[in-house]
Amino acid sequence: MRYSVGKTKKSKSNYLVQGTILVIASFLARFIGLVYRIPLTNILGDEGNAYYSTANEIYSILLMISSFSLPLAVSKLVSERLHMGQVKNAHKVFRCSIKFACLAGGIISVLTFACAGLITKYLMSYELAVYALRVLSPAIFIFAIAGAFRGYFQGHETMVPTATSQVIEQIVNAVITVIGAGIMMNYGIQLGKEQSNSSLGPAFGAAGGTFGTVVSVTVALVFLVFIYISYRRNLVRLSRRDTTKRLESDKAIYRALLLTIIPVVLSTVVYNIGSVLDQGVFNKVLAGQGYTAKQYGTIWGIYSGKFRVLMNVPLAIASCLGPSVVPSLSADMMDRNFKGAGEKVRNSIRYTMVITIPCAVGMAALASPIMQLLFGDDRALTAGILQSGALMIVLFALSTLTTSILQGIGEMQTPLVNSGIALGLHLVVLYVLLKVFVLNIYSVVYANIIFALIICLLNAAAIRKHLRYRQEIKRTFIVPLICSGIMGLVAWGVYSLFHLFAGNAIPTFLGILAGVVVYGVLLVKLRGVTEKELLRMPKGQLMVDLLRRCRVL
Repeated sequence: MRYSVGKTKKSKSNYLVQGTILVIASFLARFIGLVYRIPLTNILGDEGNAYYSTANEIYSILLMISSFSLPLAVSKLVSERLHMGQVKNAHKVFRCSIKFACLAGGIISVLTFACAGLITKYLMSYELAVYALRVLSPAIFIFAIAGAFRGYFQGHETMVPTATSQVIEQIVNAVITVIGAGIMMNYGIQLGKEQSNSSLGPAFGAAGGTFGTVVSVTVALVFLVFIYISYRRNLVRLSRRDTTKRLESDKAIYRALLLTIIPVVLSTVVYNIGSVLDQGVFNKVLAGQGYTAKQYGTIWGIYSGKFRVLMNVPLAIASCLGPSVVPSLSADMMDRNFKGAGEKVRNSIRYTMVITIPCAVGMAALASPIMQLLFGDDRALTAGILQSGALMIVLFALSTLTTSILQGIGEMQTPLVNSGIALGLHLVVLYVLLKVFVLNIYSVVYANIIFALIICLLNAAAIRKHLRYRQEIKRTFIVPLICSGIMGLVAWGVYSLFHLFAGNAIPTFLGILAGVVVYGVLLVKLRGVTEKELLRMPKGQLMVDLLRRCRVL
């Protein structure tokens, strides 16, 4: 872990490198998550998937209320104090954040266990998800403490502990989730036969699956504690150099934490509670249209357990670049270095678009083959959701990143207001599409596109106002879109050609591979990314050498 009093030019450009490390780790973690969802889906079925996803969505919202914003708040406060050379105060922020995490996480965890039945029955209209939600409740407490550790490391502008812990967490989660789901599914089936309730099998299977989250978060916390203990000697050495005359009081730090956390919590909850509200509205409207709980649960299981899982893989980029750019942006704003802050914003947005746009186009082009490959699902509805929701991937990535950027430059209230406006319009659009146009699950997809688009527009206006900069358009949006369009046609062409005699799996892999190669070559040729930019990335020299050998550069 590096530390210096004041930031050097080199450290200021470190945010993209650290972001890339976190992106790679998060991609790996999401890929592992995607892989284990395949056997999990086969074990649980669409009904069990709906129970599992319902519990996880409620858990995610409660996590946001208790501690999800803690890493960002801690990293911001730690970074500001380290920037002023206050190592002791930075560490005091960390100690106070641990106490805060134990209190907030503990209260929400207990309340979740106690109120799980009320939440699943009356809010979600999906009562049997109660078992999975109760199993998840201890993870809220554990995750809160892990979040404080992650925020402390991120405040030192190193994403390696966070990245490594995420990968370890997903590996453990994959193993325990599948095993737990299988064991509890069998138990639930036997219990269901005794009670003449076939839904108990999927419900208990979902509960067994969520146990993997509890175990994996615990393992991740143990790893982070180990890293922190290993760093203690270096921390003591740095503290001896610290000449800070006045240590901040616990009261002042808690106040700073709350003033940072509360706006972030509220904006994060408003931003993400849409999925919970979507399901509540969707279930109630479809119930009024004559659908049974099992029918609308199955449809929602396809949307949340298949489409949303795939969508979260490219969204990892925005969720990683946000934490990596916040400490650096905070330092620039303290120095009133608006030019440097604007450059970081511009590069972060372009970096995100260069990767998420081709992911979205590729998923739309190969929607049916991908769904068949991963989930063995060749239904038109499943592929249709992925194709219709491709734009969601780009817009949600951009809205997530710009929300973090606003928080990084000190505009804590703005994302809350923007998310609130977008959520209100989103719910109106969703209800109209469901009731008037009767678009079923496509109503949820289109309403979410509107939601993310509104946030993108409002956030862009706010960033432009406070930093007085405009995003470069050609290399950020137009070039990646052109390259992605050609890539999508090539990928579909290759798949269609080999699909005539080679089934589905091999043609899908070949189509994806051809698409990646075509996109990479076109991006370099059309100057969407330059040699200088490639060299600044991890293993950049290796990439440049490879491109030169292939006569691309």
